[in-house]
Amino acid sequence: MTHVNEYQTGEKDTRPWGKWAVAAAGNGFAVKQIEVAPGHTLSLQKHAHRAEHWVIVQGRAEVTVGEQVSHLGPKDAVYIPQHAVHRIANIGDETLIFIEVQLGDQLRESDIERLEDSYGRQ
Repeated sequence: MTHVNEYQTGEKDTRPWGKWAVAAAGNGFAVKQIEVAPGHTLSLQKHAHRAEHWVIVQGRAEVTVGEQVSHLGPKDAVYIPQHAVHRIANIGDETLIFIEVQLGDQLRESDIERLEDSYGRQ
């Protein structure tokens, strides 16, 4: 199977909710460190080409996967299947940091279908 991975180790980006950096990228996987500012929420989204594992490193998160809503803290983890509707919100008063492991045949930022977004993005 041919894998497409547009992420590069060391790549970074700033978003309205915080920032992310790629810690590692390879054939069929990417690892990001994601930081979410207090009170901020990522878009409600889904991915056609990847699944994700999230591990909370610092802070308190409210995580939605499908209809399931969970409150997670350091050392907690969640799996987001391919096509699952999901989001994460920082519900604490410190920066939320989590590690996201993406697994799939196409890994790229354009594989984000936003269903709701607090910042007006499509």
